[in-house]
Amino acid sequence: MKEKVLIVGAGLGALATALRLVTRGYEVEIVEKHHQAGGRLNQIKQDGFTFDTGPSFFSMSYEFDELFKDCGMENPLEMNELNPVYSVYFSNRKKPFLIYKDLEKLAKEFYDVEGDFVQKAKGYLAQAKALFHDTENVIVKRNYNNLLQYGTSLLRVPIKHSPLLFRTMWQELERHFDSEEVKIIFSLVAFFLGATPFDTPAVYSLLNYTELEHDGYWNIKGGMYKITETFVSLLEERGVKFHYNTEITSVITNGKEVNGFVDQNDHVWKADKYVCNADAAAFRGKMLGRKKFTEAKLDKMDWTLAPFTIYLGVKGKVENLHHHNYFLGDNFKSYADKIFKMSVNPEKPYYYVNVSSKSNAACAPEGCENLFILCPVPDLRYKPDWQDKEQLAETILKDMSERVGFDLIGNRVTQTILDPVDWQNMFNLYRGSGLGLAHGLNQVAAMRPKNKDEEFDNLYYVGASTTPGTGLPIVVISSKLVTERIEKDVPVI
Repeated sequence: MKEKVLIVGAGLGALATALRLVTRGYEVEIVEKHHQAGGRLNQIKQDGFTFDTGPSFFSMSYEFDELFKDCGMENPLEMNELNPVYSVYFSNRKKPFLIYKDLEKLAKEFYDVEGDFVQKAKGYLAQAKALFHDTENVIVKRNYNNLLQYGTSLLRVPIKHSPLLFRTMWQELERHFDSEEVKIIFSLVAFFLGATPFDTPAVYSLLNYTELEHDGYWNIKGGMYKITETFVSLLEERGVKFHYNTEITSVITNGKEVNGFVDQNDHVWKADKYVCNADAAAFRGKMLGRKKFTEAKLDKMDWTLAPFTIYLGVKGKVENLHHHNYFLGDNFKSYADKIFKMSVNPEKPYYYVNVSSKSNAACAPEGCENLFILCPVPDLRYKPDWQDKEQLAETILKDMSERVGFDLIGNRVTQTILDPVDWQNMFNLYRGSGLGLAHGLNQVAAMRPKNKDEEFDNLYYVGASTTPGTGLPIVVISSKLVTERIEKDVPVI
């Protein structure tokens, strides 16, 4: 008889885990609070416009290839590689920097600000490349049953990388480049993933290697939500049942095992094993009452910035925008120092803009554009009141209108704003933190909440706040690691 697995949540981690498990012969059922699957990888349709709600690109595309190969099929996702990877607008410079994977082309962009760029970049990226490949399989793509195993794995990483543990990403960039513009642009991988380069360890310089040399950035033909739709279709074909608008409110246990999950209507969901795709730290505190994860202790952990997002449909074509764009000011250091704990809206916000209609015309009516705007803001510990969200949205739209020479407000057809409270309520994101727990050295690998429960033998976790971390390809790896856990069923300490 097949073992039954109940998965709580239908984000990418859950969907990938379900596909791996059903391929291995498990019976799988999924319950989801939202009205459709995807978690943060979701979709909004409004007034003829279609918006991806969250992730708009990804790196390490081969992790999707590995997933589908593991499930005995070809990768059905139609991927588009981005080149230029993105553009960066500074407030004191009219023309944006276009960021290419080709270092010679990129050097032309930086001609006026960074001499001998190619040689400097090659040295920086060579170091990042070595670090990536020396840690990918040794540290990232593996489970740990205890801290001793983790310590043993760290000893396998060449000692030449150890100085990166004691420098910040910004300090590492200063060792290689002179231009503030280059240092800021190369540090955006940290800033827009919910941290700043001034407190992010230099080991994350490896992200520059993944974006500029190793695999680049990709999106999906037809929009990022095609990932979710493809997984749901494949799972339904294989007999996986989805139950939407179903929020888990409590857990039934017998001391050593989970006996069931209870939803808002007091229905009990039973299975042999359970996988939680909710935040692995907050779930332990709220649902399981773990002393290590009380609200007070969760608030002392390091969390990524919260998302403030605008989904804007406009009439007309915005010629001065590319597919992926960053809009920055001229005060990067002071802005980064303040942004995590601000209790008021920034006067001159930094933000990211994705125009998916540039490559997917069906996302907007003919002659129109759809814009997804993300402004990283403090989580709800620092700014709990968002009654002024319209004000921040107008500030951003006025700023962008001036910088790209297009009246976004005057040509606005439709608009939806999601503030951190909305993100918290829609997807159970702790304090509205967009990407869950941050990735300081005390919250990575074995130091993150484990993907197998410490007390209940049949409860597991998948997603951004467990092993190995956040980001679409990393969550796909998370699905592989939790599947290994379920198959081997080894206790953790």
